[in-house]
Parts: sequence; C-alpha cells; structure tokens
Amino acid sequence: MAKANQYKFCFGPWNISQGGDPYGPTTRPEQSFDWKLDQLKALGFDAMMFHDDDAVPDIDNKSEKQILTEAKELKKKLDDAGLVAEMVAPRLWFSPMTIDGGYTSNDPKCRRYAIDRSLRCIDIANILDTDILVLWLAREGTYLRESKSGKRSVELMVEAFDKMLAHDKKIRLAIEPKPNEPMDHAYIPTIGHALAVAQLTTDARRVGALIETAHCILAGLDPADEIDFAMTFGKLWSLHLNDQNGLKFDQDKPFGSTNLRSAFNQVRVLERNGYGKHGEYVCFDVHPFRTTKSEQTLAHLDNSRRTFLRLVEKARTFDEARAKSLIAERDYQALDQMVIEHLLGK
Repeated sequence: MAKANQYKFCFGPWNISQGGDPYGPTTRPEQSFDWKLDQLKALGFDAMMFHDDDAVPDIDNKSEKQILTEAKELKKKLDDAGLVAEMVAPRLWFSPMTIDGGYTSNDPKCRRYAIDRSLRCIDIANILDTDILVLWLAREGTYLRESKSGKRSVELMVEAFDKMLAHDKKIRLAIEPKPNEPMDHAYIPTIGHALAVAQLTTDARRVGALIETAHCILAGLDPADEIDFAMTFGKLWSLHLNDQNGLKFDQDKPFGSTNLRSAFNQVRVLERNGYGKHGEYVCFDVHPFRTTKSEQTLAHLDNSRRTFLRLVEKARTFDEARAKSLIAERDYQALDQMVIEHLLGK
C-alpha cells in the first residue's frame, strides 16, 4: 500500500491554455512561461513536464549550441524555483516535415528529421536531469490504409527507437498510446501495442509506457485496467490523469469530471500497485474549459489534484475485507452498491 507522502504532482505549460479550438479563436490571453512556472510553484506542484519546444522555443531554427545553452538556462530557472523536469517529449506533430508522419513518413528526409529532433530532445532531457523521453506518436499512423504498410511502419518505429536508445544509455522511452486524432488510425493505440513493440527494440528494458486516461477511453478501454496491465510489467513510468466524455475528440477534462467511479478505480489501482514508490509523478494533462475566465485559469489543475487526493482517502478507507468476503460469495450486486455508497459518503 502506498505511503501517505508518496505522490508528487506535475503539469505542463500547455495545460494553461487559451481556450482556442478548431471552431473558434482563443478566449483568454497567453501567459508567459515564467508566469506559468510561478503558478506551478504557488500551487504546490513538484515538477513540470516539457515538450522540447517548451524548453527551447523555436527549436528548429536554432543551432545545437543554442539549444544546449537555452536548456541550461531553463535548468537554472527550475533549480532556483526548487522544481524539477519530469520528462521531455519531442513535439513532432507541428512541423511541416511531419505532415505524413515522423518516424513512419514515406519520405526518408522527414524520417531523418524526426529522428534527429528526437536525439536533440534527449540532449535536452540530459541537461534537465530527467531520464524519461515521452513519445506521443501523434502522426505515426495513416489517413489512408493503402498509403502505408503497417508492418513496415512498425519496423521504422523500432529503427527510430533503437537510434534513441543508442544515443544515450540512460534514457528511457515512455510510449504514450492513443488510437486516433490527429491521424485517423494510429499504429500504437494501446498499452499492449506499446509493450509489444518494446520487445522488438535493442533494449526492451528501457522502453515503457505513459498512460493517459482520455486516450484509454478513446480506445474503448478502461483506464484502470490499462494501468494494471502496464504495472504488471513494471513499465508505467509516467501518468496523465484527466477525463473524457465518451468517444469524441480528446477533451482533457479535469480528473474525475465525467466519471468519478472510473477515477476512483484508477486511484485504487495506483494505490494497490504502489505507484510513486520509484519516484514516478502524477501528471494532470487537463485544460481549462473554453468558457473559463482568466481569473479562474488555474482551477482545473487545483481541482484535479484535490479530486485525486480525496479519492486516495476513499481508496484507503474502502473496506477491503468486506469486499473480499462479497467477492468470495460472488455477491457482486452487493459489492456494486458498496462502492456506490462509499463514494457517496455513506
């Protein structure tokens, strides 16, 4: 069972967003990175997660020397604030070089770009003193089945992963699955796919997973089961908690906002498996609602952590002995009501 002081919390600069969506402009002004860093500290969070171009803006137009210099400047800011970097991820879905995929592009120049940028991202991770490189394979898929070979695409991803593993002997690759969006079909839609691909790499021990609640739901899966599965293999190295109202676009709603029972079960699984005892962070990949006013722009982050901690209490006060007895009797109806009443506070 987890210790009371086990959990450390994290969010990224993109989680303080401006409310723009594909159908309308922003509804709140942009805030500077320094302001966001100050808010993270003020809210009592422990770490910040980064895309490579969060750490080094306009990264594609800077030399390797400039990239490393700016990464060192960011490291000093974090040190001065008493914060750490939880992970770094190459943002490979914005560039015109990745319109048809990065590692799986049909154009070898684009594949080379994706790998080179990933290697620079590893260099940034080293400077920021994190050994986790998160790979959200946003455009590693296809809009048209006939345009790519799925087998060849898996081989290309493994080739790219092997180059990253060879570039640095300490880096760990945490694959973040998602079944769709922005691509119509993604090649690594679930944790099972991620861990299977890991076995094809030159060092499967250093290839694991990051689970995001909403992505599991979009795949039609239960997030608690996906967490259990990854932790069975010792491969859950990071976690993005949020919520999702059905099989729609990726909503990034506050944790527990839509399905409190599902959120309870996610926390219960984390508790049962001792998540955090090896230094893992609970990250909230959530966004303010478009309707949110500027003065409430941090509420979604604070609320997500408050909900998480309340559910930790619920998980720790759940009558496991009674539940075990009901399971032995196969009285799942009573078990169902027991969970409901526990969440209702009875």
